[in-house]
Amino acid sequence: MGKLTALEEVRAKNTDIDKYLYLKHLQRESEPAFYRLLLQQTEEILPIVYTPTVGEACQRYHRLPLTPVGLHLRATDPCFLTKLQAWPHQDVRVVVVTDGERVLGLGDLGAGGMGIAEGKILLYTAAAGVDPQACLPVMLDVGTNNETLLADPLYKGLRQRRLVGADYWEVVERFMTSLKQWQPHTLVQYEDFANHHAFQLLEKYRGSHCCFNDDIQGTACITLAGLMSALRVTGGQLSEQRIMFHGAGEAGTGIAELIAIALHRMHGLSIEEGRKHCIFLDSKGLVCASRGDLQPHKQPFAHDIPYQKTLLDAVLEFKPTALIGVSTMRGAFSEGVLKAMSACNRRPIVFPLSNPTTKAECTFKEAMRASRGCALFASGSPFPSIRGPKGVELHAAQANNAYIFPAIGFAAILTRASHISDDAFLVAAKCLSEMTQKAEAYRGLLFPRFQSIQAVSLKLTCEVARLMVGPDGGGQLPEELAGQTNPDWEAFVANRMYKPLPNAKL
Repeated sequence: MGKLTALEEVRAKNTDIDKYLYLKHLQRESEPAFYRLLLQQTEEILPIVYTPTVGEACQRYHRLPLTPVGLHLRATDPCFLTKLQAWPHQDVRVVVVTDGERVLGLGDLGAGGMGIAEGKILLYTAAAGVDPQACLPVMLDVGTNNETLLADPLYKGLRQRRLVGADYWEVVERFMTSLKQWQPHTLVQYEDFANHHAFQLLEKYRGSHCCFNDDIQGTACITLAGLMSALRVTGGQLSEQRIMFHGAGEAGTGIAELIAIALHRMHGLSIEEGRKHCIFLDSKGLVCASRGDLQPHKQPFAHDIPYQKTLLDAVLEFKPTALIGVSTMRGAFSEGVLKAMSACNRRPIVFPLSNPTTKAECTFKEAMRASRGCALFASGSPFPSIRGPKGVELHAAQANNAYIFPAIGFAAILTRASHISDDAFLVAAKCLSEMTQKAEAYRGLLFPRFQSIQAVSLKLTCEVARLMVGPDGGGQLPEELAGQTNPDWEAFVANRMYKPLPNAKL
């Protein structure tokens, strides 16, 4: 029997974590073969190197036989710039950085968050064709409050409690300053920072650095695209929707804020009026004006409406047209809630977005059963399709941020953008929502099939790049396109998409 190919090796492993470990080894030992496999078998490989498998890998990161492929910066390091300058690949153009405090729905995993940065950075190559040598995952280690990790002799992160206040922000500032000194035109993606830092971090640096927060803005963009796609089926306008959120963290309020901006830009509503289309529930019930315990990011959505304790009561009271789950509470979309949504909507929009799969507010099968096959469904992690009424195959759309952030990031890289505006996310959402045929959307395909992700990213990158080189877009027209009456963005972008060596054996 001959030697197994890399794909056969993956398929021969008994568990997803064993597949993950094999692929990490392949990435380290034969990078061209790894990326060729990733690009040719993206749908099969991506759930192993990223969500949902990466969640388990992050939890067990320091007990697995892993050699990190990212850069670990400790708060105690005397000079971040020196470590950046020692990185083997100096032409870095995109950095995914985390401090590991809120990894997926799993909480504080400390330096195990490196797994999320390593997984996320792969999507720039898999989805948009960014050269992997231009990509750098970074773990910004400021300690952990996870007592299990602090007591674990195998834990490789800083064995101290998390820095807070001025000490924390001094480390962040040192990192951002060092990064800009090292590579002035590098895109920074913030990943899995906790709420109490995520919003402040984005606001602090979005005007001075080319940066974005995927949990806030990437999730907002893919969700808005899903809503727009679903509305092609229901026939409604965005301005007619009542959108209820279960969970009021960075993902939920980020989605709502982008919806408000879309209502302002597309329908002429004020931002304040747009926010009123979004209703939130957190762990204490409805977010409303009568409550005095609200964090700053929730306050813009505290409307003057009657308090409701439970999600079911809120659905019965307000009859939302769309229900979005960002709570990481498995089962939050109960049969009663789903039936209530179906009672007031012919085609209820149900998006349980929490990751990993075990944290999803409901499954695809549960949503279809309660709605008699009528729900327009999108989730954070993948679910298999099912047979609906009359034997029609119904699909669970996956609201995967990989449709969005790699293309926006690639556009920022190519145009050397100084910042990323909200309009970039609006353009991407609108463009993506128009990429599926209406007949496919009726069967649940609210997004293009993931097997065409590079073609999708090519189109999105071009659209966003055009915006970025326009007025107030923050970008520069590439020299190769200067002087062209109608710049051929598609040829320009396609020519710069990474292609692994053709002889890299799989």
